[in-house]
Amino acid sequence: MLDERRGPIRLLTLNRPAQRNALSPLLIGKLRGALADADRDASSHVVCITGAGERAFCAGADLTSVSAESTLPAHETRRGYAGLLLDLGRLGKPVVACINGAAVAGALGIVAACDFAIACEEAHFALPEIDVGLFPYMALAPLVRVLGRRRALDLALTGRRVDAQEALRIGLLNAVVPRARLWEETETLCRTLAGKSSAVLRLGRRAFHAMQDLPYEAQLEALALHLDLNAGLEDAREGISAFLARRKPEWRGR
Repeated sequence: MLDERRGPIRLLTLNRPAQRNALSPLLIGKLRGALADADRDASSHVVCITGAGERAFCAGADLTSVSAESTLPAHETRRGYAGLLLDLGRLGKPVVACINGAAVAGALGIVAACDFAIACEEAHFALPEIDVGLFPYMALAPLVRVLGRRRALDLALTGRRVDAQEALRIGLLNAVVPRARLWEETETLCRTLAGKSSAVLRLGRRAFHAMQDLPYEAQLEALALHLDLNAGLEDAREGISAFLARRKPEWRGR
């Protein structure tokens, strides 16, 4: 895996192009470690995940490595993928998926667990596990939240492939752009996010994920508490002062 700092952007590249960037246990471990490091890094305001080459963003789990393992190690490998999805939800910084090619199987869980997803026009998406006698169990958790039950089950039960435009229509993607403009558009979004208060982004993103499974009344109570915390931040006072003075705020991340 490649781990680069591009100003405020932490760019993480799944770098197994010969295997279509399939998720081996080693790659999952490296990605989780890089996410944890990016979360601690005050100079990294946004995380971007992409794949090496032009064929694939990620082909899901590396079935050759998983099939070679006995039951317990294979179970632990799958738990590592579940841990990766949890890490993406718990991160205190926005995560953008820059989808440079096919995203299938477990890759769709990663795409759905990111906050934004921008794809090139040639990208396609599928949950083909059903065709090899498996089911996309863990990937469905974030996918149902993004797509809803019917659309998620459509992909899971049929295994059909959807192109980038359909993925955009059903809500899996935020934008579809020509390949030549993919990084330009992704970087523009990342820098827009990096220009916000890092403290508010962290508090707001975590509140968003924490309240999803609560009953409606409990959601409002929890969000009211988060608003109290937000209002007490130095960046909130600075933001209001800047608005009233008609100037650009100077965020301090606290």
